[in-house]
Amino acid sequence: MIDIKILRENPDCVREAIANKGSDCDLDAILEMDKERRQLISSVETLRAEQKSVNSEMAALQKGSEEFLAKVAEMRRVAAEVKAGDSALKSMEETWGELILTVPNIPDSSVPVAPDPSGNAVHFTWGDKDAVSPHAKAHYDLEVFNQYSDFPRGAKVTGAGWPFFKGGLARLIRSLINFYLDQAKENGYEELMAPLVVNEASARATGQLPDKEGQMYVIPQEGFYMIPTSEVPVTNFFRDEILDESELPVYRSCYTPCFRREAGSHGKDVRGLNRTHQFDKVELVKWVHPENSYNELESLKENAESLMQKLNLPYRVLLMCTGDLGFTQSKKYDLEVWAGGQERWLEVSSCSNFEAFQARRANIRFRPQGGKPVHVHTLNGSGLAVPRVLAAILENNVLENGNVKIPNVLVEYFGGGTLK
Repeated sequence: MIDIKILRENPDCVREAIANKGSDCDLDAILEMDKERRQLISSVETLRAEQKSVNSEMAALQKGSEEFLAKVAEMRRVAAEVKAGDSALKSMEETWGELILTVPNIPDSSVPVAPDPSGNAVHFTWGDKDAVSPHAKAHYDLEVFNQYSDFPRGAKVTGAGWPFFKGGLARLIRSLINFYLDQAKENGYEELMAPLVVNEASARATGQLPDKEGQMYVIPQEGFYMIPTSEVPVTNFFRDEILDESELPVYRSCYTPCFRREAGSHGKDVRGLNRTHQFDKVELVKWVHPENSYNELESLKENAESLMQKLNLPYRVLLMCTGDLGFTQSKKYDLEVWAGGQERWLEVSSCSNFEAFQARRANIRFRPQGGKPVHVHTLNGSGLAVPRVLAAILENNVLENGNVKIPNVLVEYFGGGTLK
């Protein structure tokens, strides 16, 4: 949620952020309601003060006297006005609460200003994409992939985009997850196991609502949402809590399946592992001191990058422009792996700094020594998502006989050097 102080004192900065992010937000209406809201709050507070004053005056009068009865009538009038004011204020606060959630986060000054993904800047590249297997082929055309995946039976059991994986491919997926978690532990992240469904308050806190409700699966009987990423339950771990400053920074990792409707997705770009409704991912989440959050973003990105390097997968890092930044982020890097069979880059991680935007929504604060509670800054990044990394491993490591060489760091996890 936007800092109300910035909204009031520097509306032009907020207006610029709305324009640069291409957000659908009526700032003028929000500012006008904020003005009316403050006027109503002042009016109700004045009435309450009057009510208190009349009550004190009544206490000094003789019960049943003419003056006392006049004060009783005055008290009833003021009480009725307070009740009406409270009712109007409650209704306005509900509307205000919904409106303020439509204001996007303000991009950091280092974020390129551009209206669409063409403005994303290539920040860093690693590896030689021309050095992948000369036998590289799109993973969905590999015999070994089709041997160990079953999309038709997944469609029968659930629907399109919900595949089964079996045998060596299932074992390779588990190997990647364990590798990610072990690396996260080495980098100081404590592992969590999180719920796979969240309530509306949790989805609002991280910004999935009211921005991305169309992409989430809903359990209407309970009012729950299936998680699109473990960012949602993990970030909410400290919702409505005050941490001690000495506890910061806090690092957590979490493996979960993730669930996304992917409405409107179709065509060759979503074939095979490129996009499914359920996929596995390890998420890295940080709660940090505001003074350190941009350094923490760089180290978060490096944690994700190190996984790609150890897997020997060519990748690039994009610094996302304002038009492709997202509603909640102040700055974001995307990591894209090179898939040699498809000859294209596939996104496998987003590393984001939200500053205090999520923490205000979730009411997550820390108490500086001798000071009042302050909102933490939250960050998260995929470390990593499994499907597209798996696609790149399969495509980039095809042997002449059609088998796939397992990356060295996964051999011990997998229990062998070849998927065949």
